[in-house]
Amino acid sequence: MLLYRLSEDGYAVSGAGGALRRLEGDPFARPANEWTLGEPLTGPLRPLAPVRPGKIVGIGRSYRAHAEELGNPLPGEPLLFLKAPSAVIGPGEAIRLPPESREVHFEGEIALVVGRRLRRASAAESRAGLLGVTCACDVTARDLQRGDRTFARAKSFDTFCPLGPAIRLDPDLEALEVVTRVNGTERQRGRASDLAWSIVEMLVYVSRMMTLEPADVVLTGTPAGVGALAAGDRVEVGVEGVGVLENPVEAC
Repeated sequence: MLLYRLSEDGYAVSGAGGALRRLEGDPFARPANEWTLGEPLTGPLRPLAPVRPGKIVGIGRSYRAHAEELGNPLPGEPLLFLKAPSAVIGPGEAIRLPPESREVHFEGEIALVVGRRLRRASAAESRAGLLGVTCACDVTARDLQRGDRTFARAKSFDTFCPLGPAIRLDPDLEALEVVTRVNGTERQRGRASDLAWSIVEMLVYVSRMMTLEPADVVLTGTPAGVGALAAGDRVEVGVEGVGVLENPVEAC
């Protein structure tokens, strides 16, 4: 089942049959098995970013090959950073290259959407508290990241966190695969089974440091193959069962 956000407070659900039906109420207010669905929707689907997170937690260097391509060792435990929520954009919106950076990279990722509050959560609580997964592009000003002690500036420019097009509910976490294409050419491919820590382990770890609230997003890291973006490019990030997130690239 896929959850789409169609307006600031309007959601719709696409089930096994493909019919899109409006969701009555807030999807974060109660479990999915208690949702009430309205009449089928017709017309073109123009999804927004599927959530407006209170915080975005990134996990860096979680794929060994990506750590190696940047000359970094695989850390002994998850490397956490925060990305500004104001960086979020939705499908079709432009990634804008800021004048402060000369080397902006794409990073296709599996993004986790929290469904219920997690604080020092167990593995079982973390799995139950996950609403689902979506596609993300963790856009990064790589030259600024190299020069800064923290990742905050390099990760948080406006438009640096495309999300969408939908949230896949109850996914098979070990079978997930992310693929990134730039201008139609595949640049990245990675599976959740390749991660240094499982998705549930990531949620457990993050919830020890900070309380995860409904609609918060956790970025699980990017596979090898990152590279620079230029104005006129088009980035596609696909996650199995979710769909494809597409964003053009423009200069500011």
